Amino acid sequence: MMYCFIMNINLQVKTKNSMQVYRDGAQFFKVLCEPVRLLIIDLLSCNEMCACEILECLSISQSTLSHHMKVLIDNGLVISRKEATWMHYTLNRETIARLLQFINTLTQAKADCICFTSGRKNKKRRS
Repeated sequence: MMYCFIMNINLQVKTKNSMQVYRDGAQFFKVLCEPVRLLIIDLLSCNEMCACEILECLSISQSTLSHHMKVLIDNGLVISRKEATWMHYTLNRETIARLLQFINTLTQAKADCICFTSGRKNKKRRS
């Protein structure tokens, strides 16, 4: 389950255990590499939706939708709530913000970049 990683993201990647940050990040991106899940995230970007509304937009079965929603919920991207017999879903904006922060930190040039702390101190800095 990646939810804890994203919610408690630690961008200090210069420790001996830093490889775990990258492993966790890679696992999280595996969740996003499924096109149906990206479409679900796009659908939820505007409003909360019930499962029946999501199904109307997709060409998948209810059980397939349930599987994808479970993966998204377990990884903290989507929040669910039950109202009578209906399941309603919304994006977890806090997790999305932390994911974007992780991506920005990972891809930005920085003075304390890992390449300077891993024995490459005399190498020219990329811009």
